[in-house]
Amino acid sequence: MDCLTAHGTLHGSDGDGQDDQKETEPHVYLSKEEVKEKIQSYNSSVTDKLKMTLNSNGIYTGFIKVQMELCRPITVQSSPGQGTCAHSNNETAFYLPNDCVNTLHISSTNTVREVIEALLKKFFVADNPAKFALYKRCHKEDQVYICKLSDREHPLYLRLVAGPRTEMLSFVLREHETGEVMWEAFSLPELQNFLRILDKEENEQLQILKKRYAAYRDKLEEALGGVWKPG
Repeated sequence: MDCLTAHGTLHGSDGDGQDDQKETEPHVYLSKEEVKEKIQSYNSSVTDKLKMTLNSNGIYTGFIKVQMELCRPITVQSSPGQGTCAHSNNETAFYLPNDCVNTLHISSTNTVREVIEALLKKFFVADNPAKFALYKRCHKEDQVYICKLSDREHPLYLRLVAGPRTEMLSFVLREHETGEVMWEAFSLPELQNFLRILDKEENEQLQILKKRYAAYRDKLEEALGGVWKPG
């Protein structure tokens, strides 16, 4: 599991695996009674009514909140009936605000990969789920760590162990790739959508500049005509 501090420092092992063990330490087996006690403690601390429920088969359900921190635009189906993986002229691309938070109702058996797929399906996102990764943001010793979760981990278990306070643990969806953008990983419709977005942003900036210089020109003409007076 790769972990970064809030300052971008890699939080990895120094050769003996102790730091990796520190990250995987909470993943221990809990008996049904231990799970029941933790859920009772969790629910007693909940302030937003998003409580957990323990079923008779030992599986529990609950809610997690995921903040969307995407740097690149997402491709969205304009019609839900087309499915989430189709690429057509009815697809549009746009930037999702970083303050967008989505609440999901999941079970203790749901994995990180399933949570990512559920998030994309909820937004009708056509992009490949493999392009995204789920991170956990946690506080340890007055530092904030951002750790990428493996596809096999169970977010609701992490939520239960950490408690309901999002200051102690929160989930973040980001692009899977880091560093340089691998443009070859995108489909032709996606690349065309990116170009349309860039063209739109370029035109918007051009119009802003034209209006600004038109205002300057008007003031200069007023000054030359003796109409404009300094305030």
